[in-house]
Amino acid sequence: MKLIAQTLTRTATAARWRTLPGSSSLVASTTPSNKHLIAKLGACYSSSAGPSIKGRQSVEGRHAIVTGSARGIGKAIAIRLALDGYNVCVNDIPANEKGCEETVAEIQSIGRKACLAIADVTKRDQVKQMVETSVKTLGPLDTMIANAGIAIVKGVLDVTEEEFNRLFGVNVFGVHNCYAEAAEQMLAQRTASGKGPWSPETDAPIGKIIGAASTAGYKPFPLLGHYSATKWAVRGLTHAYAAELAPRGITVNSFAPGIVGTDMWDLIDARIAEQTGRRRGEVRATSVRTMTALGRVSVADDVARLVSFLASPDSDYITGQTPIVDGGIHYN
Repeated sequence: MKLIAQTLTRTATAARWRTLPGSSSLVASTTPSNKHLIAKLGACYSSSAGPSIKGRQSVEGRHAIVTGSARGIGKAIAIRLALDGYNVCVNDIPANEKGCEETVAEIQSIGRKACLAIADVTKRDQVKQMVETSVKTLGPLDTMIANAGIAIVKGVLDVTEEEFNRLFGVNVFGVHNCYAEAAEQMLAQRTASGKGPWSPETDAPIGKIIGAASTAGYKPFPLLGHYSATKWAVRGLTHAYAAELAPRGITVNSFAPGIVGTDMWDLIDARIAEQTGRRRGEVRATSVRTMTALGRVSVADDVARLVSFLASPDSDYITGQTPIVDGGIHYN
């Protein structure tokens, strides 16, 4: 062991790392060329105390937009981000305005600022106006949650061209519009700050963009084939945006829920029951019993907890990923 430690010490010194006394564990040395990085990363790279872990960093006073947040997963995400410390711009379509107002009221009751931006995410100009409303009312945009989505429950030979276009319009073009407008705003904010180009060595990410995929984007569900295709597309968009925006300081991830107890899954369950001759509720119950390792239906808060992490500084070194939160339906 002494020989190993001595060898590691010599090798590490050449690479500006060293071993702790009496140990073969490597920690960063405080040479002039890496002092700024050690200072930025904090105690987890201490040259004397070894690795340590800090609690979650605060997001107090940051600003987020959550699309499709009148109800369901979107509402749960908006409320969770507010509990974390975010001020939130709540969005949905005109038909769901009342639900948006209720979400805004709940956020304000927590003691956070909230605003309402009614917009159709399939319309790029409306998404741009939504971002402008959020920035004007709350402040600089830190995080975009492109959550809005729809489902159509039909066999692959039964979906009409109009239905297919509508699915892609909301689930794919809607996500793209939110990703693009959020990125433009975040980059403009960086330019206006006068801080110069973003540096991975000295700067935290300037923004976080997060989209709604699905476990169906990994493995299609029967009667949800076209919906599944849109969620595969969200994963692809997320990869592409992450790769291109990483050098400019923006992280891009998505999240993949499974069978969630929301209005959307109530509709999916009912439609599948109609087409297969089964009772309402039976489809979801059977799916949970036979497919979900953890043995229960997911609730919207399960998804919100994952998004909370992706929207926090704890995820600063994660980009281009689509983590699954489905209780063990799909393993990837």
